[in-house]
Amino acid sequence: MADALHVELVAADRTVWSGEASQVSARTVEGDLGVLRGHTPLLSLLSPSLVEITPAAGAKVFASVDGGFISVAGDRVSILAEHIALGQEIDAARARADLESAQAAAGASAEFDPGVRLAQARLDAATKAS
Repeated sequence: MADALHVELVAADRTVWSGEASQVSARTVEGDLGVLRGHTPLLSLLSPSLVEITPAAGAKVFASVDGGFISVAGDRVSILAEHIALGQEIDAARARADLESAQAAAGASAEFDPGVRLAQARLDAATKAS
């Protein structure tokens, strides 16, 4: 589709998802980011968070990333991270338990803890994908 973004989600061990999309949403260390066709080129650090892709055809794609980078150039979006999991690959019950454990371990600083943010992203990806 000529009016779409080409998107690639790439983890250290595999290409997780690749295809055409109309929109990508992600969270960088500077804040939330939405990418549409014609977006200004950019390279930014990702926070542990949920990535949402609206494919040109089919259901939305939800994935959790443990950080990494997002690159946007020429209607191409590359998301590179050590670990990326698609929502349908994540067990929601286990993700919920992991989030509760991470919150308990972080205590009062849970809101700012990267482990809590990643656990929340995994739970969000699992629940939104179902």
